[in-house]
Amino acid sequence: MTLGTTWAIRGQFGHEQGAAWAGGIACVFLVLLSNRKEWISGSLKAALLGAIGWGLGGMMSYGQLVGYGRTNDFPNAAYGLLMMFIVGGLYGFLGGGLFGLGLQESSSGKKVAWHQLLVEMFAGAVIFYYFVIEQLGMLMTPPRSEAWALCAGAAIALAYFCSRNGYSASLKVAVYSGLGAGFGFAFGEFLLVMGGVSGLKFNFWNVMEYSLGFFGGIGMAYSALTADFERQKPPSASRASSVSWPVFGLLVLIPFIVWHQSFWEKDGVEIYKNVTPADPQFWANTAVGLAFFGFLIMLSSAVAISEKWKKSSGPEQLVLIKWTGLILFGMYLVYTFLITGAFLSFYRPEQFLYLVNFAVIIALMRYCTTVISLSAFQPRKALFLFFGIVISLLILSAVAVGSHDELKGARGRFGVEAEAQVME
Repeated sequence: MTLGTTWAIRGQFGHEQGAAWAGGIACVFLVLLSNRKEWISGSLKAALLGAIGWGLGGMMSYGQLVGYGRTNDFPNAAYGLLMMFIVGGLYGFLGGGLFGLGLQESSSGKKVAWHQLLVEMFAGAVIFYYFVIEQLGMLMTPPRSEAWALCAGAAIALAYFCSRNGYSASLKVAVYSGLGAGFGFAFGEFLLVMGGVSGLKFNFWNVMEYSLGFFGGIGMAYSALTADFERQKPPSASRASSVSWPVFGLLVLIPFIVWHQSFWEKDGVEIYKNVTPADPQFWANTAVGLAFFGFLIMLSSAVAISEKWKKSSGPEQLVLIKWTGLILFGMYLVYTFLITGAFLSFYRPEQFLYLVNFAVIIALMRYCTTVISLSAFQPRKALFLFFGIVISLLILSAVAVGSHDELKGARGRFGVEAEAQVME
């Protein structure tokens, strides 16, 4: 529910920074709900790494894929859902993989060669992109950006790094996070199509985003909680410097980029014309100022949490982690109301559902005390799940095609319609 809610909010901000904020919140809350003492010392670093991983996928374009899924012929619709599965899978694989490596380092006390991983992921991204896109011309979303290939190359390098260094638990988190998010995105596209067929006046694009986060969160939670990470005895205390920069990244850097790109750089007058036609300029400027005030609150909180961490032990640090998560989640809710103007109007009802989700999540936190048995990563089991998802998506594609005529916004990737679009 945490990743589903924040990923739906992420739709208001988009790109890498919005996805990173959503992913970071989910990783912090997963640590909170895990009751794993060995994760406390490195939890915020792991959450920041998870945020970066989930954020990397923000460079991918998928608008064309949504159009393919809205067609009324099976090849195009199936292609759209299967490619959405790949795009969502890359979101989850990168986010879950980096988060898993952060948990691996915290559990074992052994440093991960992050510099080496960074170089390998960069090299993998460049090599895969130029081979697949430039040399072979295997385009997924022409004429849009093909940045999915960069993410795919980075994901392959991440998988190889984990496999080569014996980080099977981290690889498990990457794989199941990817499978969950991939299915969630494709299933969300199916729900988007069904929503269009139903004629209901609701933001079904938001439903699609929620679906990615909901199922991606299930995959990340299942795999992280059951992964058999190597443990150190006893867990070492975290150094103050190792906590300060993750807190800064989560509570300062990511929110500042979101504020700058979504409030400062964008003109909110057009949005507020739908809310307050009388004086949209005033309310747009007010939103920018309030959002910056919220950023200052997060900045002050980051300083306070970093200072208190130096003098805290395990239980107190867990409280600080909780406050980090609540501040991140709460301010993300504030930002979505400010960017949409929903605090002045009920024209965006889904915004208020975020508050309901947040309240349910907070209410359920106290009940998350179940001890989950650990299990080794079984690639064959994951492979069976992969093929099961593919078959399910093909069935959903057939159901979608049979439920409607051509929908508004449909795009053809194959056939006569695609040729006509190329000629245009």
